Amino acid sequence: MQRISQVLFPIVFMLFSTVLNPSEENPLIGKMLGVAIWMAGWWITEAVPIAIASLLPLVLFPLTGISSGKVVSASYVNDIIFLFIGGFIIALAIEKWDVHRRIALRTLLFFGKGLFSVLVGFMAISAFLSMWISNTATTLLMLPLVLSVIDELEALYSKKEMGKFKIALLLGVAYSCSIGGISTLIGTPPNLVFIKTFSNAYPDAPEITFANWLFFALPITIVLFISAVIVLYFLFRPSKNIKPIQPSFFEENYKALGKRTYEQTMILVLFTLFVVLLVFRADIVIGNFKIPGWRNLFAQPSYIVDAVVAIFITILLFIIPSKNNAKKYLMDWKTAVKLPWGIVLLFGGGFALAKGFQTSGLSEWIGEKLTVLSGSPILVIILGCAVLMAFLTEFTSNVATTQALLPLSIALSTSLQVHPLYLMIPLTMAASLAFMLPVATAPNAIIFGSNQLKIKQMLLPGFILNCIGIIVITFMMYYWGSYVFDLSPGILPEWMK
Repeated sequence: MQRISQVLFPIVFMLFSTVLNPSEENPLIGKMLGVAIWMAGWWITEAVPIAIASLLPLVLFPLTGISSGKVVSASYVNDIIFLFIGGFIIALAIEKWDVHRRIALRTLLFFGKGLFSVLVGFMAISAFLSMWISNTATTLLMLPLVLSVIDELEALYSKKEMGKFKIALLLGVAYSCSIGGISTLIGTPPNLVFIKTFSNAYPDAPEITFANWLFFALPITIVLFISAVIVLYFLFRPSKNIKPIQPSFFEENYKALGKRTYEQTMILVLFTLFVVLLVFRADIVIGNFKIPGWRNLFAQPSYIVDAVVAIFITILLFIIPSKNNAKKYLMDWKTAVKLPWGIVLLFGGGFALAKGFQTSGLSEWIGEKLTVLSGSPILVIILGCAVLMAFLTEFTSNVATTQALLPLSIALSTSLQVHPLYLMIPLTMAASLAFMLPVATAPNAIIFGSNQLKIKQMLLPGFILNCIGIIVITFMMYYWGSYVFDLSPGILPEWMK
């Protein structure tokens, strides 16, 4: 399969670049489509190491004229990459000083004795946190916890008893971070892009407030959350003969760890500081209530992003000394280089691919194909928007794709004579619900970076949840969205005219 894939996908690329190019006016569209298929094919089949497949844009974009080598190289280094690096170094420090065992045992004591309750507990916390802070930051906070809990469970049960349950825990964190993020306007970047695009295009339209978005999106989040729990537990459930966990087991193990050391205390302090700084970095607005972010204390608040926080804590780890040995610090480079650099390249490859979709015109070309829906029932139009976005963002940045398609949806709503929210909201929500590939969302990439699962293990649960998400968004937008936002099929508002 690897050998076949190494030859097959380059041939597919050449065919789309030449005889199968779907656009005569813009040859870059076929070339970009070929590159996307080549990369996705090598990622899924692992024909070459995933990190190497992620470097294809550095060669193919300049050769095909999609983008210069200088521009595409910049896609591999940005603030999200540094947030990823900083978060993983913090996780490595937690592991180095055995803090993860303390956190894991405390977590297991809190969630109870059943593996199902452990799964639901982790997913519920991840979903709730991602409603208020970025899903990328939430995943970075939850990853050390879930990995340490997996270690404890594998020490308690045999691999046969556990089965593939650890995959359910890992994917549960990633999926619930994405699902929770759609609940609020600040939970995920596509929501913010939507608000900005809608208000700019229709300045006289009624404001979409934090409260009415939450009122609309929260039921969708709950349905998708329950669906994700059921799908993951069904696909990766442990052995039927697995014994319940006795709470006394975790209490005894926690006591056996002994008194907390100075180094462990400092790591916990820094981790807590990391969480607090991420949560309260930017303003938190809930209806008319506002909690000002600490970044407002500085001259240029917009300059301070999540990556700044992650790297700040990382630097502190390298300068705070150990109590027992003044020449040693909480973190050292020997430990830091264990960071999954291959996943950093994978993440960069995803950003490069997203940039190529924009610069080549492929995103716009795909969006224009939605005009075939002209004259269709509004339910079919909503379904088409959700399907397009959910699967397109498997290969591209959800922010970039949202920025590209929302303006097209505005033009399309005018030509189809439908309320723009019927198109814009499904596109926005579906942008956060891509579950199949590591590059689809930041949470997927971070969880994949733990090296605990393979791409092929993500495909089936991801595809099922993609389909569920599409159906839920379509019907909830048509029935519930019409009620919340006072929409009527076939009736256009005055501010749109």
